[in-house]
Amino acid sequence: MRKYILTKPHISEKATLLAEKDFYIFKVGKSANKREIKDEVKKKYKVDVLSVNIVNIPSKKKRVGRTEGTKKGYKKAIVKVKKGQSIDLTLV
Repeated sequence: MRKYILTKPHISEKATLLAEKDFYIFKVGKSANKREIKDEVKKKYKVDVLSVNIVNIPSKKKRVGRTEGTKKGYKKAIVKVKKGQSIDLTLV
């Protein structure tokens, strides 16, 4: 079974503001760790990664009328790249 490291970039208003400061946000697999994320970003985007921070987003309860359910939680990584380098997220 293939282990998923980077699933997709996380695009939001805050993420675009952080991209101007050389921080990029990615949704990652639940079992991914900092070292694996760093290596994958280096290999895929050919940039120098300075640091990786991980945030676990918990699942949330959702309700539509009488039906209750949960919105799936996920893990995201905030990656800082070397100044002057950038990642083009429009090609992903």
